[in-house]
Amino acid sequence: MFFYRVKQFFWSLYSNINEEDIKYLEIILNKEELKLFNKLAKSEQKHSINVSKDVKLLCLKKGINSGILVKVSLLHDIGKTEKRVNIINKSIIVILDSITKGKLKKFYNIKDIDVYYNHGKMGVEILKKFGYSSRFLYLIENHHNEKIVSDTELNIIKICDNKN
Repeated sequence: MFFYRVKQFFWSLYSNINEEDIKYLEIILNKEELKLFNKLAKSEQKHSINVSKDVKLLCLKKGINSGILVKVSLLHDIGKTEKRVNIINKSIIVILDSITKGKLKKFYNIKDIDVYYNHGKMGVEILKKFGYSSRFLYLIENHHNEKIVSDTELNIIKICDNKN
């Protein structure tokens, strides 16, 4: 897990959106969604694109329709637009979360910590006005909920999110 976090740190430092990524986004997201997506930090954008592409591949392997999941995976971290957490603060939060086994959550009055733990709920609040289905919003809100284990679509998003 430690080496994965180090790799994640460097990914976030050197994330770039290329022409292929832009074309991918333009195929899946409409203009309003693209505008919203572009509010994410570049590293979060690249992460979401990678998650989405992995979701598409995993669905293909499992013979599952990836339609809704591809778009959900692009927008799953949209709650992070509420407050950009810089890479240093995010690294500290990740380390402290690991050390405290999630007890850091009680400091939700600190905006960086609140966004780290609650960006799924924040994303739902942002996306409600776009008229998405309750299923779409459910997947966004619960993409880090480890208590839900019997939802195939949600599990696909979790697997791909954790991989990236």
